[in-house]
Amino acid sequence: MIIVREYRGHIRNWRQLCQELAIDSSLDRRSREIEILTKGYQLWGAELLQKLHGMYAFALWDAAKEQLFCARDAFGATPFYYYMTEKQQLLYGTSIRQVMAQEGFQKELNEKLLQLYLSLTYVAGEETFFQGVKKLLPGRYMLWKDGKVEIVRYWKPEFTIDREKTVEEWAEEIHTTLQSIMTEVKEEEEYAESFLSGGVDSSYVLAVSDAPVANSCGYEEERFDESVLAEKTAQLLGRQLRRCIITPEQYFSVIPYVMYNMEQPLGDASAIAFALGCREVAKHTKLCYSGEGSDEFFGGYNMYRNAERYGENLKTFFVGNTNIMKEEEKQRLLKHYEEGVLPINLAKELYEEMEGMDPLSKMLSIDTQIWLEGDILLNVDRMSTAAGLEVRMPLLDRRMFAVASRMPAECKVTEEQSKVAFRKAAEHVLPEEIAQRKKLGFVVPIRIWLADERYNQDVQAKLRSEAAEKFFNTEELSAVWKEYIDGNSDLWRKIWTIYAFLVWYEQYFEKQ
Repeated sequence: MIIVREYRGHIRNWRQLCQELAIDSSLDRRSREIEILTKGYQLWGAELLQKLHGMYAFALWDAAKEQLFCARDAFGATPFYYYMTEKQQLLYGTSIRQVMAQEGFQKELNEKLLQLYLSLTYVAGEETFFQGVKKLLPGRYMLWKDGKVEIVRYWKPEFTIDREKTVEEWAEEIHTTLQSIMTEVKEEEEYAESFLSGGVDSSYVLAVSDAPVANSCGYEEERFDESVLAEKTAQLLGRQLRRCIITPEQYFSVIPYVMYNMEQPLGDASAIAFALGCREVAKHTKLCYSGEGSDEFFGGYNMYRNAERYGENLKTFFVGNTNIMKEEEKQRLLKHYEEGVLPINLAKELYEEMEGMDPLSKMLSIDTQIWLEGDILLNVDRMSTAAGLEVRMPLLDRRMFAVASRMPAECKVTEEQSKVAFRKAAEHVLPEEIAQRKKLGFVVPIRIWLADERYNQDVQAKLRSEAAEKFFNTEELSAVWKEYIDGNSDLWRKIWTIYAFLVWYEQYFEKQ
């Protein structure tokens, strides 16, 4: 007998699987997906994971084998955590707080992660800031039997380059693949809206979707306000746009809520804006589309243009999209610095697997496995869940990655443009000016707000707090703050990353 002990997610290809497994397709969504998991595992075992498309994390108890089978989707859209107690009992769940609430959990800070976090701005790899709590990494399943844990990798990004197709042919394949995925992303009776920034990803998703309403975050500062571009896109597509204008007061007031619900510190300033956006959207709908995935699959970040120049040197430094502090800076800042705890160690095994691949594919693979899961998807999952909103990401799909993994580098990135074939695909439903618009990112005016005494009082207090003294050499911290206030605005991200950690630490180790 197979019992579902834990499940959260959305299985996209449920119609096909219901047919294969003789499951009543008229069941409500959760019931039929639980049936898919139980019957599918009974029939196929771990091979079930090769048949699932969508986002998921689950735990199945196999009574006959007295074995627990846990799995997480290929890209890590839904988290899964586990913890072994002193009595060798396994605690697990799709949130850290769920694990913490179970009998036998002992809360203790995993301080060495601070050293990695200060470079990356997020928590990468299987360890967490809670000692003993581990992430099941994307594309893995876990077996627990007789008190022993075994982890198996069932999917990883693989690249087999096909040079026979033109950019136009790749664009056609991208578009037909997305159209096919969109038929599975929601059911006819479900109502969905869409997030919309000024970029091509969310614009493309909106254009191929049936969402009547788009939602965008903006600011009073015009140079940071992408919602103006979003409004033009929405008008052109004949969709209504709701704009959420974020004030600095709103932004700073919600930071403790964000760090508590994130469960781990995240130094991505856009996460705060996304949290406010999720809360606003949740007032109108419980389901929303978003455009994550294409940057890491199709080459959306500007740094990818340097891939050939980096060449073999990649394996000495590139561990993902962000790297904001060098080791000597952390040695000065941290009271407890450990030699050998280096961000690049997170990627060593991945580089060994990628021997012989072209430099761009290596960068995309690293970002897909480390950055995407550790920052982007954690943010989407935790902030949408906290708001009572479900976010579905049509571009984040193994079938879409399968297209990207065969494309040569020049169809992804050139000196002039990113996401070359992807943008061409978007031109099927978007005008050229939108499809070819340069990437702006999810811009937040925090660089300015953080230096403004009207808003930064808590930042200053946290940098001088007892918690700060526990982890940091406060003289060095004060020097960084002074240099930032004196005009070196490039330091904002370092200040923000430290502040985010201190707010998170207060939520989990000082307030409780």
